[in-house]
Amino acid sequence: MTVATTTENWIDNFEGLGKLPAELKDELVAGSKIVEMPAGAQVFAPGQSADNLLLLLKGTVRVQQKSETGREVFLYRVHAGDSCVLTTACMLAFEDYAADGIAETDIRAVAIPRRTFDDLVARSPIFRSFVFKAYSRRLTDLFTLIDDIVFQRMDVRLAARLLELADDKGVVHATHQVLGNELGTAREVISRTLAEFQRRGWVELARGEVRLTGRSGLERLARASTAA
Repeated sequence: MTVATTTENWIDNFEGLGKLPAELKDELVAGSKIVEMPAGAQVFAPGQSADNLLLLLKGTVRVQQKSETGREVFLYRVHAGDSCVLTTACMLAFEDYAADGIAETDIRAVAIPRRTFDDLVARSPIFRSFVFKAYSRRLTDLFTLIDDIVFQRMDVRLAARLLELADDKGVVHATHQVLGNELGTAREVISRTLAEFQRRGWVELARGEVRLTGRSGLERLARASTAA
């Protein structure tokens, strides 16, 4: 982890913090630091204490958990402008992490130490509201994930995830195993489903990537989740 020196006004990157009084903004900035990590870095790990609330300025962090059999299960992503619900929960409950946080890209984040976090949560209704609103939004996302895993067909979920992960050129840079981890299923299930998508002309498969060639077909299938 690299600590960056900067004078940027990062508070405006996070909805809600701009409402803080000037003196509390100054305290928050003075009590925090900007950190940078390269893609692939371990942001946090199971058993590690949560000592800083990270507010992401740039990049994405993937949060995942390993099952008893060693399978990685994707939980959620933290994007720029977001905080991590697991970190928030651990800091509020004084618990250690129970999942991994991995930098999917180079990341830049604000690290708010526990002392500053605890002080502002206790003193500022605005900061407290910011923390719990972000926490609530992410919990809703997690319940949606559970609902998808239990009730949604795998082909519908895979179509939606491919559309979400595709870059500007319509390419998803992920192996079948990674996509299986994303959706909480076996690699073989992903391979069979992708083979069917390819038969329909919706994707082209190559080593380590999936190219979307029939986006409209994938979009129709993904919409089946909302029409059901």
